[in-house]
Amino acid sequence: MLPVSLQKLISIFTKFPTIGQRTATRFVFYLLRLPKDRINELISAIQELREKIRSCDFCFYPFESNLERKLCDVCQNARRNKTQLCIVEKETDLDSIEKTKKYNGLYFILGGTIAALKKQDMEKLRIKELIARITKPTDFGLKETEFQEIILALNLTAEGEATSLYLERNLKFLNKKITRLGRGLPIGGEVEYADEETLSSALEGRKQI
Repeated sequence: MLPVSLQKLISIFTKFPTIGQRTATRFVFYLLRLPKDRINELISAIQELREKIRSCDFCFYPFESNLERKLCDVCQNARRNKTQLCIVEKETDLDSIEKTKKYNGLYFILGGTIAALKKQDMEKLRIKELIARITKPTDFGLKETEFQEIILALNLTAEGEATSLYLERNLKFLNKKITRLGRGLPIGGEVEYADEETLSSALEGRKQI
């Protein structure tokens, strides 16, 4: 039987996305083989993560900041198109779209998706926060901003489709142009893993709902 301290660390690793019991166990034994200075380096990096990284007041993207700065690099960039807001599920989706260099608007990280419109999934989404940022962007640090188009850049999976439909219903009263990614992304495809050419095509071919 493994020592309690190892079991505890394995249990922590299994809570990471896509990490199962077997992979978590390999992580722990890998750490056991590391020299002390490498362990200290890891501990230091985790501490810096807690101390130096904060979420953007507007889009929730994590960035390194002092106490005075409240917006990420994208949101505080005066050259961004402040009439477009692209809604993504998670941070890595935002990164993928940025790499295409085909989109110059702003973003909002929804924080997840919903499966078959389950209540517990709906409660986790930042719907209220999203509506507040669309209607009153200046309250969150964005000046001279008035959104005209809301782009739903969610995965073409069952969960992504259910979430898009849910968003459409909740945002309809705002009377904004709502579009979804068009041709390019295959059915069942995920934004995070799509190549830049595919994402570019999906952005350019987006369709109004």
